[in-house]
This record gives sequence, C-alpha cells and structure tokens, in this order.
Amino acid sequence: MKLESWSLDFYRLPYRREVVWAYAAESSSDYALLKLVADDGTLGVAEGVVKPTRTGYSPRSLAVTLEDVIMPRLRGIDLADAAAVREAFRWFDGNLGARALVDNACWAMRSAAAKQPLWKQWGGKQELDVLWIVTRQTPALMAAEAAQMCARHGLRALKVKGGQGLDTDLKAIAEVRAAVGPQVELSMDANRHYPQKGIGSYVRAIADAGVTVVEDPCDLHPDSAFEGLQRECAVPLLVDFPCTSKQDAALFLDRGARSLMAKPGRVGLSEAREIDALCAQRGATVSLGMYYESALGAALSMQMAAALESRPILPHEGTFFLMLTEQVAAGEVKNGRYRLPDESDLSRLVDWEAVKHFRIEK
Repeated sequence: MKLESWSLDFYRLPYRREVVWAYAAESSSDYALLKLVADDGTLGVAEGVVKPTRTGYSPRSLAVTLEDVIMPRLRGIDLADAAAVREAFRWFDGNLGARALVDNACWAMRSAAAKQPLWKQWGGKQELDVLWIVTRQTPALMAAEAAQMCARHGLRALKVKGGQGLDTDLKAIAEVRAAVGPQVELSMDANRHYPQKGIGSYVRAIADAGVTVVEDPCDLHPDSAFEGLQRECAVPLLVDFPCTSKQDAALFLDRGARSLMAKPGRVGLSEAREIDALCAQRGATVSLGMYYESALGAALSMQMAAALESRPILPHEGTFFLMLTEQVAAGEVKNGRYRLPDESDLSRLVDWEAVKHFRIEK
C-alpha cells in the first residue's frame, strides 16, 4: 500500500469542568485528525492531541512538519510494512508527536486492509479493565468525583493526581478512600512536582497511606539516585515522563526499574509495543497510559492494551474521553470495562459532521 493522499483536520472538544494539569489549567483539548489514503483506497486515521504547553507544537507547526518533513519520507514506502515505515524515520531526532500520529494512522490502515481489528490480529481480548484519573482539585472535590465515577461506570481502580503538597496529597488519598471504600485500588501520580532531595520520605508517606503504585514523584533519571529510590520504595515506582522510547526503557530497566509507562498516543503504537516487549523480556510490568485521547483516540490506542506481552501493573488509563462533553466518535465504560470496537476500519467510526462542527483553524 503506497501513500496516495493525506489530510489533516483540527478540532476542539470541551471538558465537563476545568482540569488542572501540572503544566496548565484547561477547559478543552485540541486534537489533530490525520487521514491517510493508500493507492488502493484503504484509509487509515489517527488522532493526536495538540497542547503547545505539553506537546511542544501547535496546529500550524504540526501541519507544516507533516507537510515539509514527515510525509515526503513516506513517498514510495509500503505502508503495510511496519518495519519499512519505522526505517523511514530512523535518523530523526525530534518530531515525536508527528511521527506517532503517522505511525498510528499506518497501523489503522493495516487494520482496515486486513479487515480485522488490531486487538484481534494481536490475539487480545475485546474487553479491558480501566481506571479513572482524578485530577487536581481540593480533596473534597476529588473524593466526590471519585465516588461519582466509580458509581456511574463501575470502576475498581483510580489514579489520584498528587503534587499539591504532602499534606494535601495525603488528605486527598484519605478522602478518596473514604468516598469509594476499600475495594477500589488507588495509585498516585505527582507529575514530577517534588524535588529529588528527600523524595524517599514522600514516597513512604503516600505508600503508607494505601496507594499501590507511585508514579513520577520527582524528576527521574536512569542513575544511582533512581536505584536508591527504588530500594526505598515499598510499592512499585512507575516511570512515565522520561520513558519515550525503547532506548529510554532499556536504560531504566538496567537500573532496576520494575514498571514503565507506554503511551501509544504520545510515542506511537510501534514504540509502545517495543517498550512492552522489553518489559516482558526483563520481567518488568507496564502501564498503558492516557495521552488525553477522545473516544476516537482511545479506540486506536487501547488496541494495544488488549494484547500486552508484559503484565499490566494497573488497569488501563484510556478513559479520559469521559471528561469530554462532545465527541467525534462513540465510546463508553461499563462495569469498569472498556469494550474495543469490532470495526476494523476506524474511519467508519468517525462522525465527520462533528469534525466539521468542532473544527478550528491552523
């Protein structure tokens, strides 16, 4: 399958409430929808998030990067050949987001060509256990949202966002626990908020408070300080932000990492699968992470969750679409589980009228 044409749409989808991330407060997300058309008419679509303060690119810069840098490398390449597509970008140092978007669209095209969804090709299960991420608010509001989401969607696991100070983080854990009961698993992600010096005491405190996994409590590097923190941590230490490639994963695993994050929306399905395979070889666990996907993005990125080689350390995170009041594709969570679509051609899931309605300019 050779590339015949491609197109790019941008749209903005609103949130149910303002969300406070570590880097900014937002009331909506902007998305890029890439459509590839092969010379035999096969379509491949993929969604990527556009957040200049997080991804490092804007709609205009992403469009120019695709047109001037990425797409010319695909001319003449057999898009059905995953290795050939990866080889086309082997010498690239940057443009991770653009490469991930293209990689995911190529996987969607292969799914459409095979007339079989990826989760089925990869021997996975159609239904997945998932969790909800409780973002930063006052502990009382976090607890109320946690209880509401567990009751509404039957969730049995939550990730609580930390980084509001030790006392507030501990209060958030305690109030969320009181609101949802002892049967719901809690983990905490501090998004690198705390200094590395003295971080061991923070990790011990939140582990003692009942979380089962501690994610990115400070800046993590594959060095002796990381090894020391691993020894101090009574629960698994999950590495997210600095793990964007198989090479990053290998460096952390060499330092004794027990669990790594893989985010198809951030690094592409190919790289995420390589991280997973390496974790399986080394006996480490993996977490399949959220990258702000709408229901459309989740329908593709969660394909990988169905067929992990390594053991997942947490239920999968791809439920952020539940925060959105509008969608360009359908998606739902029932009884704590997400059901992957039977459709092999994901372009058929897209509500193209909604894409037009919520379109934003470059």
